[in-house]
Amino acid sequence: MGKRDNEAESVEKARIPLLRDQNAAEEEDGGIKRQIWMETKKLWRIVGPAIFTRVSTYLIFLITQAFAGHLGELELAAISIVNNVIIGFNLGLLLGMASALETLCGQAFGAKKYDMLGVYMQRSWIVLFLFSILLLPMYIFASPVLKFLGQPDDIAELCGTIAVWAIPSHFSFAFYFPLSRFFQCQLKNKVIATSSAVALVVHIFVCWLFVYGLKLGAIGTMATVNVSWWFNVLVLFTYATCGKCPLTWTGFSIEAFTGLWEFAKLSASSGVMLCLEYWYYRILIVMTGSLKDAKIAVDSLSICMSINGLEMMIPLAFFAGTGVRVANELGAGNGKGARFAMIISVAESLIIGIIFSVLIIFLHDQIGWIFTSSETVIKAVNNLSILLAFTILLNSVQPVLSGVAVGSGWQSFVAYINLGCYYFIGIPLGFVMGWIFNSGVRGMWAGMIFGGTAIQTLILIIIVMRCDWEKEAEKASVRVKQWSVSEERC
Repeated sequence: MGKRDNEAESVEKARIPLLRDQNAAEEEDGGIKRQIWMETKKLWRIVGPAIFTRVSTYLIFLITQAFAGHLGELELAAISIVNNVIIGFNLGLLLGMASALETLCGQAFGAKKYDMLGVYMQRSWIVLFLFSILLLPMYIFASPVLKFLGQPDDIAELCGTIAVWAIPSHFSFAFYFPLSRFFQCQLKNKVIATSSAVALVVHIFVCWLFVYGLKLGAIGTMATVNVSWWFNVLVLFTYATCGKCPLTWTGFSIEAFTGLWEFAKLSASSGVMLCLEYWYYRILIVMTGSLKDAKIAVDSLSICMSINGLEMMIPLAFFAGTGVRVANELGAGNGKGARFAMIISVAESLIIGIIFSVLIIFLHDQIGWIFTSSETVIKAVNNLSILLAFTILLNSVQPVLSGVAVGSGWQSFVAYINLGCYYFIGIPLGFVMGWIFNSGVRGMWAGMIFGGTAIQTLILIIIVMRCDWEKEAEKASVRVKQWSVSEERC
C-alpha cells in the first residue's frame, strides 16, 4: 500500500507542472487576445472617423463634378481636369507635406510634450502657406500648359478660367491638413469627422444654390469648393483655438518661426514620398490616352480608378491611424508597442482589402453599370476587373506600411524607394508591356502593379520585419528632445 501511495503522489506531483503550464498558456492566450482588442480599439478610434472624413472630402469633389455634368459636356470636362489634374497634383503634395506632423506631433504626444503640438502645427501652416504660393503658377498658367499637353483649345481656355477660381481652396489646404493632423495625433478624430459631415451638407446646399438658384455656371460650380473647404477650416480652427484643446494649444507663439528650415526639409520629404504614390496611377491614365481606341481605354480605366480611389479612402485612413499609433508608441519609448501596433494595422487592413477584392471578382460584370450604359465600355471594365482586384489587395498593405514609415520618421528613405520602384521600374515596365508587347491598357496596368507597387510593398515588408524597434524608440526620444523648445523655457 505504501508503495502505491508513493507512486500516486509522484504522479500527482508530475501533473502539477503540466496544469501550471496549461494555465499559463491559457492566461497568455487571454492576454494576447486582450492586447489585440485594446490595440484594435485604439486604432479604430483614429481609423473609423478618418474613413468617414476622407470619404466626405472625396465626395465634395465628386458632387462638384456631378453638378457640372448638368451644365454640359464642356463644363464637365473642364471641371474634371481642374479637380483631378491641377487640384489633385497640389493637394497630393500639400497632404504629403502635412503628414510630417504625424511624425512630430505623434511622437511629442506619446512623450507627453503636449504644448509642442500647437507649435508644430503653426510651423506647418507657415511652411505649407509658402509652398502654396510657389505652386500658384499651376493655376495662373493652366490654360497654356494644358494646350501644350494637347488638350483642345475650348477645354483648355475654360480650365484656365475655372482654375483661377480654385485658388482660394488651394490655400485652404495649407491650413486644413495641419489642423486635421493636429487633432488626429491627440485622438480627437470625432471633431474632424463632424466638421467634414457638416461641410459636406453645406457643399450640397451651396452647389444647388450656385448652379440652379443663382445660375452662376462653371465658375459658380468651382466656387462651391472654396466655400466648403474654408468652412471646414474655420470650424476646426475655432475648435482648436477657443479653449477645447487647453494642453496642446497655448496660443500663437514666436517659436513657430524657429527651426523652419529643418521642418521644411522633413515636410518636403513627406510630400515627395506621398506624391510619388499619389501621381503614379494618374500617369497611367495619361499613358493610356496614346493607345488605340483611346476613348474606350481611358473611360474604362477611369471607371476602375474611380472605384479604386473611393476604396483607397480606407487604406489611407489606416495610413493615418498607423502613423499616429506607431509615433505615439515610439514617443513613449515603447518599441514593442510600436511593432505590435504595426502588425495589427497591417492585418486588419489586409482583411478588409481581401473582402473588397473578392467582391470585385464576383461582381466583375456588374461594376461598370454604375458609371455608364455603354456596352463596349462595360465590357472593357470587365476585362480590367482582375487587375482592379489585385490593385485593391496590394493597396490594402502598401499605404499602411507607408504609415509606419511616417510614424517612424523614415520619409526621406521611403521617398527614394518610391522613386525607384514606381518611376524606374513600374512605368518603364508598363510602357514595355503596353506598347512593345502590344498588351494595351491591361499590359500597362499589370506592369505598373507588379513592377512598381508589388516590389515597393515587398521592400517595405522586409524593412519593417528587420527593424530594431527599440532602437527606433531611442531615436524618437532624441528627436522629441531635439525639436522640443519646452526645456528652453524652464
